[in-house]
Order: sequence, then structure tokens, then C-alpha cells
Amino acid sequence: MRRSVPRAGAIANATGASQAPMLPLRVMDQTPVLYDVADAIATITLNRPENRNSMTPDVMSAFRAAVARAAADRALRCVVVTGRGTSFCAGADFRGSSPAEAHATEEVPDYERLFRTYEPFLEVFDLPMPTIAAMNGHAVGGGFGLALVCDLRVANRDARYGANFAKLGFHSGMAISHLLPRIVGVPVAAEMLFTGKLVSGAEAAAIGLAQEAVAADEVLAAAMKRARAVAACAPEAVRLMKRSLYHGAGWDPRSAARAEAFAQAATIRSEDAREGIRALLEKREPRFTGK
Repeated sequence: MRRSVPRAGAIANATGASQAPMLPLRVMDQTPVLYDVADAIATITLNRPENRNSMTPDVMSAFRAAVARAAADRALRCVVVTGRGTSFCAGADFRGSSPAEAHATEEVPDYERLFRTYEPFLEVFDLPMPTIAAMNGHAVGGGFGLALVCDLRVANRDARYGANFAKLGFHSGMAISHLLPRIVGVPVAAEMLFTGKLVSGAEAAAIGLAQEAVAADEVLAAAMKRARAVAACAPEAVRLMKRSLYHGAGWDPRSAARAEAFAQAATIRSEDAREGIRALLEKREPRFTGK
């Protein structure tokens, strides 16, 4: 499938003599996703800190273009995904439309709309080179899913991470129920999913969710250190090992995300989902009725 070309200004240009000069700060501040390359490592940065880097349409469109750009660059040896501000990614922005309404102008069923909402993040898993989530801040819901589709994760020890869908009243999406148990084990994943529990970065490292947890201002540097270690190895061998690793382990997040989209569609328009979202926006505990 042909990927859309990013709009002018949708992605900050990579550094390098053959590429455009660095954008002025005022332009970068308006750019939903930043893209930079140095030493065969690409850094993709979610750049909506005022909105906690939520999954708004402009962010998702620009993110998809950034991932396509990385996929097309045979010189890249590693990709680091991070965010600006105090959040890595807060997931869906419920102050706007719900995830089921994200593509409401298209005549497609809810499950397809939901899958399309998450698809740009899922494409990180398809990148041939290793990926590292530099989780500078909180990652919740779909933002947590973005961290899970990366191969390695570095956490902010004081931030919070998890899938809070049960507290929102609807099923998880973005293959989280497929990925999380494969990373931390079924019992730990079950507790996180069934209770909507969020864990600190320090706990994330302790349960194997992250390779390490460091201070907020050290996250990107720690991720880049790991990226440089990857980049120092034989690139073709590493790419093939990544393919072999996930094939052998039976990981298939794209198919899992499609299956989850059916379950999410069956619950996201329920009374419990409406109550869960209201409670979130009103900053109170939800009162679920099972309807």
C-alpha cells in the first residue's frame, strides 16, 4: 500500500549536508512530529507536549509519515521513539472525538475505524531495524501500546505506565492484550489489564517491561546509548535476527490488533464506556453498571 507523503512542515528534517537546514524553533514548535537522523540512528519525537502527545489526527498522520521515512532509509541501523514534555504519549484525546469516531466521515464499521486509529503506531513493529522507546514521561492506553511495539524500552523512573482501558469501560486496543503478556508474563499482564493498574518506571524495570529506569532528564541519553550499541553491530545480521526473533516467538500484533478492534467496538459505545470517559474528564472514580 502506498503511504501518503507528509505535508510541508509535517516532519522536521533530518540533519545532514544533503538535507534541508534545521527548522527555526517557532516552526518546530508547530510540528506534530519531529524527525532527526545522526550516526545512522533516527529519532522520532512526538511534539505536542501541551496535549500530552495524545493521538490526535495531525500527530498520527505525521507519525505515520515519519515511520515510512525510516522504513525507506537503508542506512538506518536503529530508531528511537520519544516525546516532548512530561508525557511520552497519553493515548486517545477524549476531549475531542472518541476513538470510534476518529474516521466517522468514512462509511466503515466501528472496528475498522478503531484499527485505523492505532495503525500508524503499529507500523513501528514492522520496521526492519531495532526500535527503542525512550519513555520520557507517562504512557497510557494507546501511548502505552506504542512503547510495547518497540523492541526495547527505557523508562522515566517516576512516570506512570499502563493500559487503563478497564477503568474507561471498554476493551483494550492496539494489540496490548497480545504484547503485554509476552513481555511481562500472563499473571502480571492480567493484573494490569483487569484493574487498569499503572506502574511506575521503577516498577516497569523490575517486572521486565523496561530495560532500565532512569531520571527524567536521562531517559533519552540512556536510550541513545543503547541505540549506539545496536548501531555498532552488523546491520544486516541485526535486521535478520529481529525478523527471526519475532517469527520464532509467534508475535503478530497486527492480527491481534484487528481482533481487539472487534472487542473494542463491541464495548466502546456502551453505557460503561460513556461513564468511564465522563469520569476521566471529570477526574473522579467511575460508577460502572455492566451495561
